Amino acid sequence: MAKFVPPVSPLAPKTVPSLPPIPGVTLATAEAGIRYKGRTDVLAVGLAAGTTVAGVFTRSKCPSAPVDWCRANLAGGRARALVVNSGNANAFTGRKGREAVALTAKIAAKAAGCRESEVFLASTGVIGEPLDATKYDAVLDRTFAAGKAEGWLDAAKAIMTTDTFPKVATATASLGGVTVTINGMAKGAGMIAPDMATMLSFVFTDAPIEAPALQALLSKGVKTTFNTVTVDSDTSTSDTLMLFATGAAEAKGAPRIAEAGDRRLAGFRKALQAVLADLAEQVARDGEGARKLVHVVVKGAVSNASAFRVAKSIADSPLVKTAIAGEDANWGRVVMAVGKAGEPAERDRLSISFGDIRVAHEGERDPAYDEAAASAVMKEDVITVTADLGLGRGTARVMTCDLTKDYVAINGDYRS
Repeated sequence: MAKFVPPVSPLAPKTVPSLPPIPGVTLATAEAGIRYKGRTDVLAVGLAAGTTVAGVFTRSKCPSAPVDWCRANLAGGRARALVVNSGNANAFTGRKGREAVALTAKIAAKAAGCRESEVFLASTGVIGEPLDATKYDAVLDRTFAAGKAEGWLDAAKAIMTTDTFPKVATATASLGGVTVTINGMAKGAGMIAPDMATMLSFVFTDAPIEAPALQALLSKGVKTTFNTVTVDSDTSTSDTLMLFATGAAEAKGAPRIAEAGDRRLAGFRKALQAVLADLAEQVARDGEGARKLVHVVVKGAVSNASAFRVAKSIADSPLVKTAIAGEDANWGRVVMAVGKAGEPAERDRLSISFGDIRVAHEGERDPAYDEAAASAVMKEDVITVTADLGLGRGTARVMTCDLTKDYVAINGDYRS
């Protein structure tokens, strides 16, 4: 049987932004034959001396070898090179995985002219298969040497696995009267229920921000962006989100920032949040087999944390997601998901809406329920499902997608 190749998601952005160069960042891609044939599968990013780094990673108890490597190097706060491969996650690979990471870092450090402690690594793809790091020997020297300031879209393509489109975003901000740029890329379509990050995402800026402040900004920014996305409720072993700041804008007069609470960061913080939110939504839009982007909103909960857990229960429910795929206004499945969440909820205070149509109110079908109007909402590409618990002021929003037959087709022969 031929392997199923999904078409480009119908939810893909209609336009792709052109990402400007960021001083101190060079990009290059290569074909190393990690798993795929005839396509780029390695991204090498060169970073100027003095680049600071922040990162958040999966909370999975079975993290990949690259995640362990990055966590250890993050303490140094400096980065000169990033190497990313697709096709092999180098996860659950034991001693061989650790050796592959060490060899990759050694090869990359030599190619980039830096210390191994300044090399950061990420891998995505099949879990449990050893990664042959000797394949980097033939490509990393020339790849780092070929690095250019352009090529962001090609870079995003090189780290794709089951993604159907590359994911990039950009924004600018004023820092001390100087314009700084933020560029980001992400990959992810399945095994998406981030717990600290998304599968892989890398963000770069020329702003001069010290590592502790950068870390605080990233850790806060991820909470309302990547950590509110779920495609299939499965958290990857490889979740990695990293932010690199070259500091090149300091030469133009931008102030060096040491504290995340510095008031001069207001514009930068807003721009960073916009880039993270854009990338996170693109991940949801490219959910494996997705045809609908779904915003789940919960309000009236006893707390924001409780609202989030209820929203995740709705967004992760296969029954809710398949009803949306079938364009069926089956609000009973939302009732089910609220009830099983294990959070405070009272049946006779619960109201549910699809878009602007309230379908259930105070424990029963809404008196004004109109099947035709509800069904019309379900035919839209972007749908909002709202559950009002009527208990308090807690609110939360989670992004997800529908669950289609294509999801099964993509994942049923993923290793084949």
